[in-house]
Amino acid sequence: MGRFPEGGHSTIAPVKRDPSRQYSPRGRGREPAVAPKTNDEVVYGHRAALAVIAKRPADILAIAHAPEHRRELEGALRGRRVPVEEKPEHELARLADSKNHEGLCVRTRPRRFASPTELGELLTKKRGVAIALDRVRNPYNIGAILRTAAFFGVDAALLGSPAPHPALPPDSVRVAEGGAEELVLARTTDLAESLARLRKGSVRVVGADVTATAGAIGFAFERPTVLVVGHEREGMSDRVRAQCDALVKILGTGAVESLNVAVASGILIAEMTR
Repeated sequence: MGRFPEGGHSTIAPVKRDPSRQYSPRGRGREPAVAPKTNDEVVYGHRAALAVIAKRPADILAIAHAPEHRRELEGALRGRRVPVEEKPEHELARLADSKNHEGLCVRTRPRRFASPTELGELLTKKRGVAIALDRVRNPYNIGAILRTAAFFGVDAALLGSPAPHPALPPDSVRVAEGGAEELVLARTTDLAESLARLRKGSVRVVGADVTATAGAIGFAFERPTVLVVGHEREGMSDRVRAQCDALVKILGTGAVESLNVAVASGILIAEMTR
């Protein structure tokens, strides 16, 4: 991951102007307002970055942008004092460690993830719905699922992975187009155990599985519910499948075996929230 540079050559500068104005470019040779840390998050992508400004303004440490976004940022920041600097294309690509920065990079404090316990309390209180990802690893699939979930009003997403992960993949946040800021995000290294705890709290768990006998279209998704989708090729693990109260599948013509996990999730989410 590219980092916002430290020291006198930082691309992000402290605010030096009237505090009533939030857009605050700086000149070269001055110390950065906040020294970068290894656990900071860099959010890039136009809509993803604007969503952070709207939803997590207190977490923002610095912003770098292409010239065409200056006026938009002046309106979006609404008088907040935020270190901002205009940068050329190659500098933005370096800071984002990606060519897909779309002219906007925001460095933030680490994203907070809810615990599975907090997730259960939220779903029970709201009689809400969530989607759980069992070892879904492709960042574009993760981002597309989060975007769809936010679009249809899903309350939360539970990210399951056998290894600790300090943050969402940056490309997932970008592809989510702001969806990552609309959902309560939780994570776990043992999804089966987390689902078992949710079930004890009266949260129903429904898994998507190609071997299911029940069709997803018209299925009665009771609330609160967690919908589980599995690994892109392997599907749900046996332990996770064992924690499902019901299994559903999307019925097709049989011309191809299955759908892409992000596409399947979109159909299932639309049905769950219908």
